Amino acid sequence: MTELLTGEDWYRHFRTFERTARRLETRDAYAKADEDAAFRRFLDGQAEDPQYGVELEDWTVEVVGVAVAAGKRFARVRVVREPPTDYQRFGLRNARYNVTAGEDIRYLERGRAIQLGLPDYDFWLFDEAQLALMHFTDDDRMLGVQIVTAPAIVRQHAGWLDVAMAAATPHAAYVVADPTRALPPGSEA
Repeated sequence: MTELLTGEDWYRHFRTFERTARRLETRDAYAKADEDAAFRRFLDGQAEDPQYGVELEDWTVEVVGVAVAAGKRFARVRVVREPPTDYQRFGLRNARYNVTAGEDIRYLERGRAIQLGLPDYDFWLFDEAQLALMHFTDDDRMLGVQIVTAPAIVRQHAGWLDVAMAAATPHAAYVVADPTRALPPGSEA
């Protein structure tokens, strides 16, 4: 395997893409140090967390918002379990910040993703030219990203994203269909 990109070497891709940044998100959970406190608050029953919106501002405003204002497109499909895992509930509740900044976030039930033949790993695709394969530890922490530019592999992943986007439910419709999905565990009763 080639060297994995991390830190600024990885994040610069979000500031330098020209047209589209699209993601397939397949994991049941992500362990990120900058989310640990907010996730604990969520697990403790905090249905609303304005502090997390402030914590996300660098990403939602300065990355997603700036790109969208410049005419670029951010989109992702989150493959989810039914019922969602605690982390997926946390992500669903907080997706509104990214959606407000202009990102198109959609949800696809895991069984349907399997039926469609989608891969079971995470990746970003930039401008339909650069594939970023994300690598994680067994405890859900990101190790780094492998960049692939081989045209056939990039096209295959672009096709998977097209299929996923067409089959997935937009964020607002997914929440409206069952608002309890975005509540802390135990709150849906």
